[in-house]
Amino acid sequence: FQDPTAGDIRLRGQSILQTPSHKRNIGMVFQRYTLFPHLSVGENVAFPLRVRRMGQDEVAAKVKRALSLVRLDGFEDRMPAKMSGGQQQRVALARALVYDPPVLLMDEPLSALDKKLREEIQFEIRRIDQETGVTILYVTHDQEEALRLSDRIAIFNQGKIEQSGSPQQVWEHPASPFVYGFLGDVNLFHGRAHEGLVHLEGMQIDSPEHQAAQNAKAFAYVRPHDLDVERYAPG
Repeated sequence: FQDPTAGDIRLRGQSILQTPSHKRNIGMVFQRYTLFPHLSVGENVAFPLRVRRMGQDEVAAKVKRALSLVRLDGFEDRMPAKMSGGQQQRVALARALVYDPPVLLMDEPLSALDKKLREEIQFEIRRIDQETGVTILYVTHDQEEALRLSDRIAIFNQGKIEQSGSPQQVWEHPASPFVYGFLGDVNLFHGRAHEGLVHLEGMQIDSPEHQAAQNAKAFAYVRPHDLDVERYAPG
């Protein structure tokens, strides 16, 4: 809905900046389910197809396939108020997928669910992604969720991308202090470089990959699960 100040947004190689939002054919799953309370599950899922003026038989077939994809077979006549939060989010997901969008946007879709249900739906989203091949752009503040779901992660800080890459890349090789502090728990040690070594709060380490300038500020981070604790016997 916003006009970019610079750059372009391309979908399948074509710019969509001049295409009205309702004609971009992009799926959207919101933080809240935003289901129509007066429509049944089947009618909710069929809504975007009816807007596109598809035939009755095609609508019925697509709704059945979409509900099967999210494992809600036989729920066509159920009303949203009679369903759990997890089931309602599955309906919202089916409604966004039913017209086969090339891209599916998900805006913190699981934040309203409890932890156990959130993990269950995460697994379902991953399964659906693998089965359909749809590209999912998933916005979340939950670091574990991002690491669990993503093939590629972009970490934003004040509107700018601090780092992007595979979950393993951003976890093992954070590009900035913000990234290492944002992803998981870390122990931070401050120090300075001196004669090819980095002195950190009573320790000194060799840093052959990064030759720091003499007396330059330095820091190191250590994740708790990377530590091994052993009994020390003096002498």
